[in-house]
Amino acid sequence: MSGPIRHIVMWRLRGETPEERSAARMKVKTLFEGLKGRIDGLTHIEVGLDVSDVDYACDVVLFTEFTDQAALAAYATHPEHLRVREALGDLRTGRFQVDYPIKETGA
Repeated sequence: MSGPIRHIVMWRLRGETPEERSAARMKVKTLFEGLKGRIDGLTHIEVGLDVSDVDYACDVVLFTEFTDQAALAAYATHPEHLRVREALGDLRTGRFQVDYPIKETGA
């Protein structure tokens, strides 16, 4: 597979109270947004926090784009990404991921 690839990850997070969940969400957002400009091949990063409050929703979504599959693979073991994963520890209770090629529309 060649060309740009989109990497989307969603998490459910720990937290006994609304305040703990909110703090956990902000921690994830802050840490991942700190990766902007620090990883070669990472061309876009966006972190969204759920506002629906439905019981089946994830708490956070990470929306990233990479130049190609090789850049995404390099991201997985990049020291900055590993630092973020370590800082989050066991904060996550569930993780869901989708990776797919970005089709150019020619528009």
